[in-house]
Amino acid sequence: MEQQISLKKKLYDHCVSFVDQRIKNAKDAMESAQAAANDETKSSAGDKYETGREMMQQEMENNAIQLAEAQKLKEIILSINPGRSHTTAQSGSLVITNNGSFYITIGAGKIVMDGKDYFAIAPSSPLGMQLIDKSKGDSFELNTRKFVIEDIL
Repeated sequence: MEQQISLKKKLYDHCVSFVDQRIKNAKDAMESAQAAANDETKSSAGDKYETGREMMQQEMENNAIQLAEAQKLKEIILSINPGRSHTTAQSGSLVITNNGSFYITIGAGKIVMDGKDYFAIAPSSPLGMQLIDKSKGDSFELNTRKFVIEDIL
């Protein structure tokens, strides 16, 4: 049991790092775009200057959206207690199936831990929605693949 909680803690920590990196990347990109906008000087070609400023403004807005999305993911991940075990699949569960192991938290993709593949998926993803509220022994089909839940941690 303690080994299972340790595995979930490692997966949780990986997801936190994933979100922290996304937040850092978005902030860095915003700072870079702001610095570029500040460095832009008005040239004799006024239209070129305005087009450049507009493109930088759009880039800053896109980065702000990415930052807001990453901060929402951070809130989601911080609401999860990795030490809690579950009898039914829910946010924070590690679900072991015949077709892979899925950590229901955020969509962070494939995580290799101790030589084994795990997939961090969002509860709102198609697979996540199929897994939620299922119990050990339950099965379902998704994209012509049959999944059987072997364990829930």
